[in-house]
Amino acid sequence: MLVLGSFAATFPLSGFPHPHPTLLLIIPALLALAGTFDHIRCMQPRWSFYHGGVILLIYMDLMVLCLILFFLLFPYLL
Repeated sequence: MLVLGSFAATFPLSGFPHPHPTLLLIIPALLALAGTFDHIRCMQPRWSFYHGGVILLIYMDLMVLCLILFFLLFPYLL
């Protein structure tokens, strides 16, 4: 919920259809990073369906983190 909540907060902060540069997006990026580390902490050494689910969550976290960083950095490239 931490990662998805921070992803939902990036849309109003970035002014999504017309992005503007703001450093406030660092806060959701750090929250998403903390959620990713929390999911990495849940990894188990042996394979199971739980392990597979955690891997899917980590992939989702990385995708959200890349999108947040895109919203953070894209206005500075224009």
